[in-house]
This record gives sequence, C-alpha cells and structure tokens, in this order.
Amino acid sequence: MSDAMLYAEIGSLPDNLKSEVADFVAFIKQKHQPKKKIKEREFGGLKGMFIMSPDFDEPLEDFKDYM
Repeated sequence: MSDAMLYAEIGSLPDNLKSEVADFVAFIKQKHQPKKKIKEREFGGLKGMFIMSPDFDEPLEDFKDYM
C-alpha cells in the first residue's frame, strides 16, 4: 500500500478512529526506537549521601546481657 493510499484510508475514518490510528503510530515509533544505553555505574557515586555515626561499631546497650 502506498503512502497516498494509506493517507486516503486514514482520511476516510471518523475522528475517534483517527485518534486511535495516531496513538498506534506513536506506539509503533516508540517501540522501534533504538534502546538507550544504560550509563555505567562509577565507584563512589553515593559518597557523601549518608553519614555513619562515630560509635557505629560500639556494642549496643540492649545486647549487654548477651556479651
């Protein structure tokens, strides 16, 4: 089917069906786009995002009976 024939067929559709055709065309274009390359993670990317308390390794009071 040539472009002109396809355009004529779409032109003969009611407005609500033209909207569906437009949605389908957008879906097909999106489906066949080249995949975006995932950015490679780099070491230390979260540095400075959280802080550990200085007494992190100290024993907890709650477990004193078990030590």
